[in-house]
Amino acid sequence: MNILITRHDKIGDFITTLPLIFAIKNHYPKAKVFTLVSSVNFELAQQIDYIDGVILYDKNHFWQTKKSIKNANIEVSISAFIDTQLGCLLFLNRIKTRIAPATKLAQIFFNKTLKQRRSRVEKTEVLYNLELAKILDKNIELNFKPPLLTLIRNAQFRNQHQLNDKKIVLLHPGYGGSSEGNLTLEDYIKLSDAVRSQGNTQVVWTFGPDDLNTKNQCQTLISQEDLIYQPPTLLDFCYLIEDSELLISTSTGPMHLAGMLNIKTISFFGDNLFASPKRWATISKKNKQHNIVLNKKLKIENIVEIIKTLLGNHTIFKE
Repeated sequence: MNILITRHDKIGDFITTLPLIFAIKNHYPKAKVFTLVSSVNFELAQQIDYIDGVILYDKNHFWQTKKSIKNANIEVSISAFIDTQLGCLLFLNRIKTRIAPATKLAQIFFNKTLKQRRSRVEKTEVLYNLELAKILDKNIELNFKPPLLTLIRNAQFRNQHQLNDKKIVLLHPGYGGSSEGNLTLEDYIKLSDAVRSQGNTQVVWTFGPDDLNTKNQCQTLISQEDLIYQPPTLLDFCYLIEDSELLISTSTGPMHLAGMLNIKTISFFGDNLFASPKRWATISKKNKQHNIVLNKKLKIENIVEIIKTLLGNHTIFKE
């Protein structure tokens, strides 16, 4: 059996489907499991050993994408997120079983759907995605154990900057992309001071392609001891994250990358249910994630104390 699991949008959205993909492959070990992903996730998906094939979703080349899906001889598709173009692609390829949430007009292209009402945020995006597997087989085991990706250690960044045994702490201000709540740049600088004060640590500021203005600002404001890094590829970013002690960021793609690798995170969320950790928590172990909803009651000193605890000899995270 050939199974296609689709999530053709952003980094974090794709990563929230990894437990679903893992569960399907674990339940059907002899099946070939394919994923349909956007270009930003293509190389990353190729690194995951429970994915047998990766198909590029190219929204600008409909017929080429359709042909790529047809060549995989898919019998079952499970779509965690749908739109009309995706629905057309799967329908025109005559995939026998097409599973999806019962949402939007696009649901007419699918023959097995589930009403989830994700806007109510009754569970995380991960659990909503996992629910779809039960349509294929109600007896499927849905448990998964982080990390859901383990990379061969790559110390290129550490060696290049002669960091030796220092703990690398990443700060990703991330004002572009999908973040709904964030600290000010001045607050991030206070957090970097707290990290540096712990000793034997190296602060690395990271930036994506949407963060160039912030990167330019940072270059004039941050300590000369800190490093700035804009990863050339998503995979390069993953190697650095896996070699790091902690990622501090808003709720955006890098947070989910750290979750996939089971690296400690301090993450900031907007003060509304739809953008909250109740829906967008990472796929890491619970003791690896510290999710902070930003509101008027929160003080930067509270976050500083969390950082000091995480980087000290004791930890608030019980293993």
